[in-house]
Amino acid sequence: MFDTEVKSLKSFNHYLSKLVESRLWLKVIIALFLGVGFGLLLSPQNGWITKETADIAGNWLALPGVLFLKLVQMIMIPLIVASIITGIASNEKDSLKKLGGGVLLYFLGTTIVSVSLGVILSQIFRPGRFLHQQALAEHNEITAVPTENPELSFGLETIPDAISNLLPENPLASMVSGEMLSIVIFTIIIGVAVLSLENALLRPVKLLLSAIQEVCMTVVKWSMLLVPIAVFGLMAQLTSSVGLSSLSGLTYYVGVVLLGLLLLVIFYLGLIVLLGKKNPLHFLKKIRDVQLLAFSTTSSAAVMPLSLKTAEEELKVDKTISNFIIPIGATVNMDGTALYQTITTLFIAQAYGLEMSLLNIIVVIVTIVAASIGTPAIPGGGVVILASVLGSVGIPAEGIIIIIGVERLLGMFRTAVNVTGDLTACMVFNRFYGKTPILVSEKTNNKSISKQ
Repeated sequence: MFDTEVKSLKSFNHYLSKLVESRLWLKVIIALFLGVGFGLLLSPQNGWITKETADIAGNWLALPGVLFLKLVQMIMIPLIVASIITGIASNEKDSLKKLGGGVLLYFLGTTIVSVSLGVILSQIFRPGRFLHQQALAEHNEITAVPTENPELSFGLETIPDAISNLLPENPLASMVSGEMLSIVIFTIIIGVAVLSLENALLRPVKLLLSAIQEVCMTVVKWSMLLVPIAVFGLMAQLTSSVGLSSLSGLTYYVGVVLLGLLLLVIFYLGLIVLLGKKNPLHFLKKIRDVQLLAFSTTSSAAVMPLSLKTAEEELKVDKTISNFIIPIGATVNMDGTALYQTITTLFIAQAYGLEMSLLNIIVVIVTIVAASIGTPAIPGGGVVILASVLGSVGIPAEGIIIIIGVERLLGMFRTAVNVTGDLTACMVFNRFYGKTPILVSEKTNNKSISKQ
């Protein structure tokens, strides 16, 4: 009897090992739930351990996650530079003009859709009305804020300086400080300049950049071994420090944001069907590893290497297109973040009892579209930008305190949506500009000719 039980346990263990092997998404899901469960056990709310002990344990548990993020961020800038320049240099000048302009219009269009969706949901559901005014008084001394002439606080006179600051005076300083938008713009300019080189000079540049890319992807493969442990630790730390009870007060607001993100994903799947001419369910199945990693790390920059790999190997996107779109998309295509910032801005305004006119809402849309382009692709990057958005439309920036408890939770979902948007763009542009479909048709024609 005992031998039978041991044998069945061994076979079950073997089955589980075989099931989990090479399935990153399954490992992440298991680690995620184990991390939440372990974090709840460590929570000081249980009264089993003190808050100081829980904080120390949480820091140690989060160590693999911190190492993973640092390992990926360490090679992020060389990977972005190599990928963008390779993507540009691999295109013809005419196709680059079409691809570059098309990508810019596409990103701008999807951002406007996401912001508009956020405005509509906020006006329909009005999540801020459920937050009692006295609860705000505990966090803020400001009870009334004048909202006249919000367009003046938008700072139209500062726009020329903001545009000129996008070009880095010292690219190395921008790389050190992590100014991703400046780095991307600098890299695009260099990439276009590289394209003008003669073939004799262009070939070694391409070889060097390809070698840098391969080195970076090798480091990424090493870092991926840490992913399940990193997810477990980060989730355990988050749950132990925040707890589930503190999240209950903002459930309605969280529900509205999640509904908006779900509708945005449905919009992406519609683009996959209408423009990409692909099966949306197959698309979701192939990108689940990226989505789960983005959900766990809350950093679209940290997921960028896996996004590149998934686009090329799973989605069969032309390498020149994925190398061009994904690094830029990880920096400027933040649809999930834009939707979150819109709903949160209007939610805080409603919580303070501030009525937003049509002009105010238009200013919110313009500000958030501009701000989401420069949102850092790091955990908590959305909150950093949100503070400036609130101030620009006359809403107390102190209102961020209201949503700080659920920010990390929503950050997980919106990062997964951001990454989904980048991969959707790859599928759409691959259909119109990719070489893969042409190669497939050429192979089919060659086979038919050989048969004849």
